[in-house]
Amino acid sequence: MCKARGVKRIVLLDDYQGVALDYGGWDRVPDEWQVVALEQHIDDADELVEALSGAEIVVAMRERTPLPAAILDRLPDLKLLITTGMRNVAIDVAAARQNGVVVCGTGIKGAPTAELSWGLILTLLRKIPAEDASMRSGGWQTTIGGDLDGATLGLVGLGRLGTKMATIGRAFGMEVLAWSQNLDPAAARAAGAEPVEKPALFERADVVSVHYKLSERSRGLVGAAELGAMKPSAYLVNTSRGPVVDTDALLAALRSGAIAGAGIDVYDAEPLPADHPLRSAPRTVLTPHLGYVTEDTYDTFFCDAVEDVLAYLDGAPVRVVEA
Repeated sequence: MCKARGVKRIVLLDDYQGVALDYGGWDRVPDEWQVVALEQHIDDADELVEALSGAEIVVAMRERTPLPAAILDRLPDLKLLITTGMRNVAIDVAAARQNGVVVCGTGIKGAPTAELSWGLILTLLRKIPAEDASMRSGGWQTTIGGDLDGATLGLVGLGRLGTKMATIGRAFGMEVLAWSQNLDPAAARAAGAEPVEKPALFERADVVSVHYKLSERSRGLVGAAELGAMKPSAYLVNTSRGPVVDTDALLAALRSGAIAGAGIDVYDAEPLPADHPLRSAPRTVLTPHLGYVTEDTYDTFFCDAVEDVLAYLDGAPVRVVEA
């Protein structure tokens, strides 16, 4: 990949839909800067370094591309690294600072992920994909759907997103349970959720929805024991992070019929490999990490990213992410 000498470069990573330059007003950036959006995800470290060589500014879309110290150490021209959102576990912020790189973030909207979670829940319970396929082949009423009114929603995590899920669940007429490792019972009750122990949540819930930050402590948080405790009629939905749920245990539960189905938006490896067994797993609805992929969210991401660039060029960075 040849680059013209002396050109000031801004590189936007993982522009899957090819729309990043349509948001945010990149024409506000001075003309001497060349803004390049890369649509293809780059897994190979050497290829990534080559693609980013010479770039003074890089914009990372969420956690699509990891930027550990081993990569950052090889990017001597990088001075500003922008992440969409204010938290990105795929970026080694400490290593960036050691290399003289300022890391800045953007605003983010929480509602879209909760909305997608309910889209997956409704799609699973009302068996919409099967009925859509049947209609297109000439069929009529081939399934019987489940009900939300009177059912029990179990929330693994009751932060900002979990609290929104609780509000919507109660609007559907559901009983809402919540568990997390540091759950405040009073805060849970204030959010309209009954605080319970982890085993009780999986045993009682008709729908379990995961809204948990990924860390070493939460990796594999939902495993064989938790899935085995669920009712055979219950569903699991994960719009959080793939590794929070043990994929092998989930596949086993789906194949054996231990649970009724799963709605999955996040995966251990993204993009999900074409031959990954989840793609052919029974009773699943799969989406390609779309939780935050909405018009309003992209507008927020890229408007703020442009503001970050302009503030950096003015010598006064904003929304600086601390290590």
